[in-house]
Amino acid sequence: MDLGALRGTGPGGAVTVSDVEGAGGRPAPSIRNAIAAAMARSKREIPHYYLGTEIDLSRAMAWLGAENARRGVAERLLPVVLLLKAVARAAREVPEVNGFYSDGSFHPAEAVHLGVAISLRRGGLVAPALHDVDRKPLGDLMRELNDLVARARSGGLRSSELADATLTVTSLGDLGVATVYGVIYPPQVALVGLGRILERPWVEGGRIEARPAVTATLSGDHRVSDGIRGAQFLGALDQRLQAPEAL
Repeated sequence: MDLGALRGTGPGGAVTVSDVEGAGGRPAPSIRNAIAAAMARSKREIPHYYLGTEIDLSRAMAWLGAENARRGVAERLLPVVLLLKAVARAAREVPEVNGFYSDGSFHPAEAVHLGVAISLRRGGLVAPALHDVDRKPLGDLMRELNDLVARARSGGLRSSELADATLTVTSLGDLGVATVYGVIYPPQVALVGLGRILERPWVEGGRIEARPAVTATLSGDHRVSDGIRGAQFLGALDQRLQAPEAL
C-alpha cells in the first residue's frame, strides 16, 4: 500500500489496525482467484448431495457449563470444540466422509484431520487442519484451535496444516447464520456445516420446551457415499452430542 496516503483515525492522527486493514482493501486477487478456482472445480467435478438436521444440545451445554465451572478461566472450553470432536468421532463411524477422491477412486484416510474454515481479516478464507481431532482431549483441542486461528490470521500457518485436512468443517454461527450448506474442498469428499446455537421450541413427551439446538448439514460426494450413509453420519453426530461426557 501507499504509506504516504495512509491517514490515521486514532488519537492525534495515530494509525490504527483498522486504518491499515481498510487501506489494504480487498483480499489479494491471488487469494480470491485460488478460492474461486477450487470451488468451480468442486461444483464441476463433484456430484454434491445435501442433508441437514437439528440437534438438541441441552445435554452438551449443561455438561459444558459444569465442566467450565471447575476449570480456570484460561482453560475453559467453547461449544465449538465439542462440535468438532463429535464430528471427528462420527467420521470414524462413517469413514466414507473422511478421505480423498483421486485417480477415479476413493481413498479413506487413516486419521481424522479436520479442516477448520477461518476467515481472514482482509477477506478470503483458509481451512487449515486440526490434526487427530478424534483422539485428543478437549482441552488440547481448545488450545490448538486458538493457536490455529491466531496463526491463520497472522500468516503463520505451516504447509502441512494447509494440505492434509481429510474433512472440512465450516461454521458461520458467530455471524448469526442458522444454516450453512458448504461446497466440498477437492479432493476431499464431504463438508460439514454448523450454524448458530439457538434456543428453539422442542417437543419432548408431548410438551414444548425451549432448548439450545444447532443445525448440522452435510455436503457429500455421490461418487463415494449416498444419502443413507450421509444420514448415518448425521445420526452418529447427534448421538455423540447426547453423551458429551464421553467426548
